[in-house]
Amino acid sequence: MVHGTAARAPRCPALRSSRGPVTVTRTSTACWKNAGRSAPSPVGNLDRKTVRRFRDTDLDQLLAPARDRRPNGVLEPFKAYLNARFTEAQGQVSGTRLFLETPARGYRGSRQVVRKHLAALRAGTAEPVRADIPSPRKITSWIMRPRETLTESQDERLLQVRLACPDITRACNLARAFADLVRHQRGYLLLEWIRQAEQDAPKPLKGFAGFLRQDLDAVTAGLTLPWSSGVVEGHVNRVKTLKRAMYGRASFELLRTRILTQP
Repeated sequence: MVHGTAARAPRCPALRSSRGPVTVTRTSTACWKNAGRSAPSPVGNLDRKTVRRFRDTDLDQLLAPARDRRPNGVLEPFKAYLNARFTEAQGQVSGTRLFLETPARGYRGSRQVVRKHLAALRAGTAEPVRADIPSPRKITSWIMRPRETLTESQDERLLQVRLACPDITRACNLARAFADLVRHQRGYLLLEWIRQAEQDAPKPLKGFAGFLRQDLDAVTAGLTLPWSSGVVEGHVNRVKTLKRAMYGRASFELLRTRILTQP
């Protein structure tokens, strides 16, 4: 329980739309009286825990602009550059100058955020920069694309990922070898690839190799012969599309006619 007149005013959603000090005081009092009750607050039907959280927040923080309350996540991708510039200049660089350099790199935040980070660097209280770890989807795209199509930076990032994770290195080598089998129809090398994957590969690739072994003849034929079932699958997809478009609207005779006459 809080005593005295120096207690902080509770936080309340109604304060967000309040403008005058009278409205703020009345709303704060209504929230305050219900802070210790188990029943919901009459102000916005707030829960007891919510009211207590409002009670423990400073009024100045509640009335601060939204841009001052939001986290500095907008600056996170650019902190590495700002830290490098700060170190390069030995701290003799202004926040305004750094701010003017960041828009060219994609920064869309305010100047105050950059100044705040620079002040934290000078005081030695800046948080360490989070590691820029590529997403699994991005790493997969780098692995499956031909190496000659990757940019220099992408190739360098992939090399860093491979050095940091031996499993990704083995998976990358096997995935690229299998992609080479598919592109150049080298089915005679499939069995050797399966054996290598079963011996030295992450668990998902071992399972994939096991499924290939179960239907080895068909997969080998698909990687060797020039024929493919893609044309048949395309016709099946066309028939299904026509059937769904005409469902409940026409007879079987019209469906038969459209399937037979359309190329």
